[in-house]
Amino acid sequence: MCGLAGIFHPQGAEAIDAGLLRRMTTALAHRGPDGDGFHVAPHVGLGHRRLAIIDVAGGHQPMFNEDGSVVIVFNGEIYNFAALRPRLEALGHVFRSDHSDTETIIHAWESWGPDCLAELNGMFAFALWDRNRGCLFLARDRLGKKPIYYATDSAGRFVFGSEMAALACVPTLPRRIDPAAVDDFLALGYVPEPGSIYGGVPARAAPGGGGGPFCASARAGAGGGRPAATGMCRPAPNRSTKRPPGRTSSVA
Repeated sequence: MCGLAGIFHPQGAEAIDAGLLRRMTTALAHRGPDGDGFHVAPHVGLGHRRLAIIDVAGGHQPMFNEDGSVVIVFNGEIYNFAALRPRLEALGHVFRSDHSDTETIIHAWESWGPDCLAELNGMFAFALWDRNRGCLFLARDRLGKKPIYYATDSAGRFVFGSEMAALACVPTLPRRIDPAAVDDFLALGYVPEPGSIYGGVPARAAPGGGGGPFCASARAGAGGGRPAATGMCRPAPNRSTKRPPGRTSSVA
């Protein structure tokens, strides 16, 4: 498994707190012992901890498209990436890696936008920043096998991570334990969505593709206005029905 974390300013281009981003990412070090990576730009900062499995030499993250306008941090595995690659190459995309499933998501987004999720067969959670569209896109697989949590702090920053441990590094989020969430955890073994263990924190596991991924936009208005608010995106149903050989779970 890998770990991802990020900070997003949806209402302005304030400087990203790189130190906070690093602390959030370091809190996920157990998820990715093979290295870390960071991307900081106006509006957004992304962090990644990597467990190298596919494309060990060329799969470092954050990963970019050809011109650097799209960047992704990804946790999981796309089972049908090899089948998607020739389709995307036929659309004019140039792959820089030999066999990276991460790069396949980038080019799928460029061609199909939020509907790229309908093409992905796998277990995944990812955060993708598209500079040209001014859009931060977060999604996870439909059964939620790969987690991602998010919240908006008192400063108006949208923060997210693979575990609550990343959000616990954000000093502007409250730390009060919610007794009802403790009851849920002891009875069920987890805290149901949309709650979290912290009372007053609107953090939750982002919905899987069946309920629509979370899509936060930072699209500047006409005349260089302030970025737009966040919203929800709903992709088309998954188009892949074939299960790859040797796989016993359906998670896409």
